[in-house]
Amino acid sequence: MANAERGGRPTEAFGATAVGRPHARLRLACLGLWLIVAVLAARQVAVVLGTPRGERLTALETWVGPSGVLQVNGSLYDSTRFTGTPFNGLALKPLTRSAEQALGWGWTFGTLLLVAALGLIAARALPQPVGRRTALLAAPVAIGLLMLSLPVRNTLWLGQTSIIPVLLVLLGCFVAHGQRTSGLLIGVAAALQPTLLLFTPLLWCTGRRRAALSGGVTFAACTALAWAAMPHDSSVYWVHHLAGVGLGGRADDLGNQSLHGALLRLGLHGPLEVALFLALGAAVAVLALRRAVRYVADGQLLLAVAVTGCAAIVVSPTAWQHQLLWVLLTIVGLAGRRARDRYVWPVAVILVMTLPTRLLLPDITALDPLRTELVLLAALAAAVAVPFLSRASPYYRSPIPTEYAPAVPSRFRHVPLLPFLRRVLTRPNLFLELLLLRIAYAAYSQVRLAANGGSVSAGRAEAEEHAWQILGLERALRLDIEHWANHAVVRTDWLRAFFDFSYESFHFFVPLAVLAVLYWRRPAAYRWARSALGFATLLALVGFWLYPLAPPRLMPTLGFIDTVHGVQDFSRPDYGTLTDVTNQYAAMPSLHFGWALWCGVVIAVLAPRWWMKALGLLHPLLTGTAIVVTANHWVLDAAGGAVVVGAGFGLTYLLSGPRADTAAARRASPAADPNTGRSTSSVG
Repeated sequence: MANAERGGRPTEAFGATAVGRPHARLRLACLGLWLIVAVLAARQVAVVLGTPRGERLTALETWVGPSGVLQVNGSLYDSTRFTGTPFNGLALKPLTRSAEQALGWGWTFGTLLLVAALGLIAARALPQPVGRRTALLAAPVAIGLLMLSLPVRNTLWLGQTSIIPVLLVLLGCFVAHGQRTSGLLIGVAAALQPTLLLFTPLLWCTGRRRAALSGGVTFAACTALAWAAMPHDSSVYWVHHLAGVGLGGRADDLGNQSLHGALLRLGLHGPLEVALFLALGAAVAVLALRRAVRYVADGQLLLAVAVTGCAAIVVSPTAWQHQLLWVLLTIVGLAGRRARDRYVWPVAVILVMTLPTRLLLPDITALDPLRTELVLLAALAAAVAVPFLSRASPYYRSPIPTEYAPAVPSRFRHVPLLPFLRRVLTRPNLFLELLLLRIAYAAYSQVRLAANGGSVSAGRAEAEEHAWQILGLERALRLDIEHWANHAVVRTDWLRAFFDFSYESFHFFVPLAVLAVLYWRRPAAYRWARSALGFATLLALVGFWLYPLAPPRLMPTLGFIDTVHGVQDFSRPDYGTLTDVTNQYAAMPSLHFGWALWCGVVIAVLAPRWWMKALGLLHPLLTGTAIVVTANHWVLDAAGGAVVVGAGFGLTYLLSGPRADTAAARRASPAADPNTGRSTSSVG
């Protein structure tokens, strides 16, 4: 009894502490997210207001500035710089006098407040029930994503009004009391962006007929008021430029992410294009509204609103980038029965809405049509194609769990530092992996190029000074074999051709092949190897940034022969087609050798046959020879590559622990239930 009493109190105290810690961590995470939001807002203000006048808020300047179209007598559309509805112009006219005094400050801070309100409403509108963690983190996450999105950034930069219609619709759907007030807000939004009239049939079909009638009447009243006040402008907008087509830019411009713009870019014109646009637009509107009605009945009103907004983008004659915010709201929908597939749609949407399309797809001519229509395709997919789960589905809250390998004991007390990074036995989603791989490589290329100021000639003196340092160290260590090896290979044509081909071809092909084989045959090992490669590449980028280094072939007085690129003009070196997009002074560490060594280590560890291990180890030896004999790297560059690869494997071990014995885990893991596809194991 004494032992029990003495042991009971500490246990109780420990339990209270254990319960308190998650809440404390949650509050800390929430505070951190709000700080990030504050930093993003401050940065947006600094970027916009720090830009010289005339280069910022250009759309607002042309509308309400001292010489803007709203200040000049005559038609709003004489210069085609104003693209809004006549009611939009009527609403903005009272702002012209105050805009002369504070153009920029008031508009920028006002837009930030609108974004914050939009995020707060979206966070409150999440389908219920919502857990404590989601309730606390939803608002800062929503506002942060909105701040980072291209539509909001363009709105802040240009001074557009596109956030206001979205906010009015959300206010009408989630905040307004009474159907008439709800319809009034949505009607005003439609008067600003006519395709938002799609929300009136949504209201009608979901039983809110009074709101639908109120919205239609409000739209008609606002449009009639603008017609009475500005009959000529209304005739120009609604008759001569149907719903604004051709105002502010050509309808086939790449910025017009609507179905009409896509058909024009495909080469369709005239009555055929108009008929096809009307037919396809009607089909999209009907399908999207049917889906939205189902989501409303399912209790997912925010998803229904987002889907309807995406349909409005598709069927609009013109949908410029700052008007595409509806796509971002569709991340509230859940798609995918498996836990590993659950993040595909939100990650894809966030990347599409926050990054330029050139970073999302390789610069390949065949992909140009896809690149130009990427946002439209996302809106179209959200409107009619993505199979968002019903809340009644058993997979909505309990997706098929991910299968994890049992933890492997570590030799060190605090390893792993991140125990939630458990070894996964199943392969990750392929689409998501390819997407993230592309983003990672694009970021790597941009950072590598920026390491010397974004120019091949930037930092040349510093890079050459570092090269003399490396050469001096190699001479002290008796490793300066580059000149001898380079000239020895140049004298033998077939050997020179072999090493040139090896240098240019194997650098990307072999790592991708290893990753592909691991993904298909050894999923758990794939994640381990991929993480190590990512850490190694990240550390190499730090090296490129801190220590720009001229390779031997770019040292003009040492007599090296560039076997790959040919004789160089050192005042303007020519690196072939990559001259303007690569940093040739990113030599330390050598990722040619580093990636090859990574391949060798992975193959040596995982290959089932001795001859496979031998071939794997032969690859870094061949690559190390190639980078030296072609005069592209110093010997110590290869040593630097080995260091970052070793550090990459070390960080992977430190953060997630030893590599799991996947074969033993598979034998210990029960088979999946053939009826549900769910694992019968309790793991994960």
